[in-house]
Amino acid sequence: MALAAWALLAFAIALAGTWLARMYALRRELLDHPGERRSHDRPTPRGGGIAIVAAVLPAVAWLAWRDPGPGSAWLSVGAGLLLVAGIGWRDDHGHVAPAVRLAVHVLAAALLARALSGMGASTAQAGAGFALAVVLVNVWNFMDGIDGLATSQALLAALAYSLFAFDGGVALPGVVLAAACAGFLPFNLPRARIFLGDVGSGALGYLLALLAGLALLRTPWVQAPLLLLPLLVFGVDASLTLARRIVRAEPWWTAHVQHAYQRWTRRTGSHGRVAAAYLAASMVSVTFMFLARTYSFAGIIIVLGLSCAAAALAWWRLQQD
Repeated sequence: MALAAWALLAFAIALAGTWLARMYALRRELLDHPGERRSHDRPTPRGGGIAIVAAVLPAVAWLAWRDPGPGSAWLSVGAGLLLVAGIGWRDDHGHVAPAVRLAVHVLAAALLARALSGMGASTAQAGAGFALAVVLVNVWNFMDGIDGLATSQALLAALAYSLFAFDGGVALPGVVLAAACAGFLPFNLPRARIFLGDVGSGALGYLLALLAGLALLRTPWVQAPLLLLPLLVFGVDASLTLARRIVRAEPWWTAHVQHAYQRWTRRTGSHGRVAAAYLAASMVSVTFMFLARTYSFAGIIIVLGLSCAAAALAWWRLQQD
């Protein structure tokens, strides 16, 4: 099937699946209620991200069937995705201990590292995939707090990885993930009728780690640092906020509204404006990724360093009341 056909299929599954997930959540009263640690002002269903998982799995299954050689690798990818989505789905229905969630995330990350190794990754590349999976699953969970933010960021990053290392191994899963995000967004913008839930935010982080890992296999080592740029805006907000909470001896694993995007949303009262600004910043970061691919390694490190510094400065400014 052509990329366009896969994209259309993923979009349709995600669109219909999100509608079904919303009906299910309303019947089961799976609702996120407003509160001091929430950025929304009315009860909203959660768990809509299960539709994104359902939209991506057919492509993963087809890749496993199409390529007999690395087929077991794609089966490992699918198993890891189901683990992350499954523990998230369980958490959406009732509390799961943080240690249990982390253990499942580590197991899923190990499956991703195994998959990358089966596709020809070196030990260092597989290790990078493992670390990215553990980190991004939790970063996307931390940053999924306002309408449209986490999904639009994932859509852009998926397209960026697909274009940066364009071949079937990256383009197909990347385009499918982007189309699945596009199918979910009509229910999440301009005002959310359903949230991703842990099932969706965790799955997005895991799939982006997959795409980054696949792109790493196809990218010269000199250009490898550029693969961090589509994740930069989320990564800086999540890491600096987490570091500050740890330094302050706060329970960093609990829900809060201390991220820069949350503080900005509370000041402006607009989810859409903040999500659009974050998307614009990520577009700039992705543009740098493509412009700098012909630079020397030193030039790439300078671009990455300046981008991190700019994002950190923006985080600091947004934290000022």
